[in-house]
Amino acid sequence: MSIEIIPLILFVAIFGAILFGYPVAFTLGGLSVLVGLFIFDVDFFYLLMLRVYGAMQNFVLLAVPLFVFMGMVLEKSGIAERLLESMASLFGRFKGGLAIAVIVVGAMLAASTGIVGATVVTMGLISLPTMLKRGFSASFSAGVIASSGTLGQIIPPSVVLVLLGSVLNVSVGDLFLAAVIPGLGLVICYLIYTLVYAYFFPEKSQSVDGQEEMKVNKSEMIRSFVFPFLLILAVLGSIFAGIASPTEAAGVGAFGAMILAALNGKLNWSMLKTVSRETTHVTSMVFMILVGATAFSLVFRGLEGDKIFLSLIQDSSLGPFGFLFVVMLVVFVAGFFIDFIEIIFIIVPVVAPIFMAMGIDLIWIGILLAINLQTSFLTPPFGFALFYLKGVAPPEVKTSHLYRGVIPFVLIQILFLITLIVFPGIVSWLPGLLSN
Repeated sequence: MSIEIIPLILFVAIFGAILFGYPVAFTLGGLSVLVGLFIFDVDFFYLLMLRVYGAMQNFVLLAVPLFVFMGMVLEKSGIAERLLESMASLFGRFKGGLAIAVIVVGAMLAASTGIVGATVVTMGLISLPTMLKRGFSASFSAGVIASSGTLGQIIPPSVVLVLLGSVLNVSVGDLFLAAVIPGLGLVICYLIYTLVYAYFFPEKSQSVDGQEEMKVNKSEMIRSFVFPFLLILAVLGSIFAGIASPTEAAGVGAFGAMILAALNGKLNWSMLKTVSRETTHVTSMVFMILVGATAFSLVFRGLEGDKIFLSLIQDSSLGPFGFLFVVMLVVFVAGFFIDFIEIIFIIVPVVAPIFMAMGIDLIWIGILLAINLQTSFLTPPFGFALFYLKGVAPPEVKTSHLYRGVIPFVLIQILFLITLIVFPGIVSWLPGLLSN
C-alpha cells in the first residue's frame, strides 16, 4: 500500500467510526495512536507526549472552562430568566414583539454566556408557552427560540471562537473583534425576518394587547438589563481595549457572574457545586477530544497528509474559492451528523494549512467556519438546539414543528454566509478601523 493513501484512510476511518456512534475522543486518539505505532514505531509516544503537554500549556484554552462557568452561573442564578421576562414585557405589546424579545435576549445571553444548551432551555421554558398562548404558531416560535439560542456560537465571547483560534493558530482576540459585526448582522437578519413574518401573518404573531401582560416595573427592568450589559462590557471591553487577554477577560466574566448571582441572592454552596460539576463535565469532554485531536494531527502531518491534500487540490484546479466552497459544503453536511467540537478538531486542522498555503486570511476563515458551525445546532437529525428545545417544549409542540420552524433561519444563515464570502470587508472592517 502506498504511504500516500494512509492519511486519507485514517481520515475516512475516523469520520466513519464517529458516524457509527463511537466516542469521539477515543476514536480520534485510539486510531491515530495505532497508526502512529505502526508507521513511526514506539518513538511516536515521545512525540505525542510532548504535543499533548504543549496543548495543555496553551494559556488561551483556559478561557474555555472560565466562559462555561460564567454561562452556567448566569443560567443557574436566574439572571437569564429575569432578562427574558423584562424584554418580553418591553417588546410584548408590539406585533411579533415576543419573538423580537427572544432574539434580543438570545443575543445578550450569547454575549454573556455563549452556552447554547442553557440559552435554549431557559428561553424554551419561559417564552415558548407564552408565545403559544399569545397566538404564535408552534413552528415559528420553536424556530425563533432555537435559532436565537445558537447566537452564542458567533457572538463573542464564544467557546467556538476560542477553539477555532487555537486550531487555526490565530489570535482569539482578533477573532472576537472580527465576529462583532457578523454577529450583529445575523441578529438584524433574524429581526427583519421576524418583522416581515409578523406583517404577513399577523394572526400568528399576536401582541399582548387585551391579554394578560407580565408586570415588571421600570427599576426591575433596568436592573435586569443593565447588570448583564455591564458584564458584557467588562468582558469584551477589556479585550478590545487591550487591557486583558481573552483568558484574563474570561476570568473577569466568571468573577462578575458570581457578583451578579450574589446581588440576586442566588450565590450559595449548592449552586456553586452544581455549576462547578457541570463546568468540569463540559471542559473534560472538550479537552479529551483535544488530546485525541492532537494525536490525529501529529500522525496526519507526520504522514504529510496536509501536503497530499494540497497537491490534490492543486491538481484538481479548484483554486482558493473552489476549495473554500468544498470546505464549507463539507462542514455544513458534517453538521447534520456530528458535533461542532468534533468538526473543529477533525476537519479544521486538515484544511487550515491549505488555506494558509493559498494565502487566505485565517481570521476570515475562522468567522466563516463559526457561522457555518452554527447551523449544525439547527440541522436535523442531530441538531442539538432542537433536542434541547424538544426536551422542555409543551406536548403540543411536535418534532415536525421544530424542523419546519428552523428551516427559514438555516436559510438566513446560509445567505448570510454567502454574503460574508462575497463581501469579506464585513469581517475585516472593525478590526481595520480599530487598528488605525
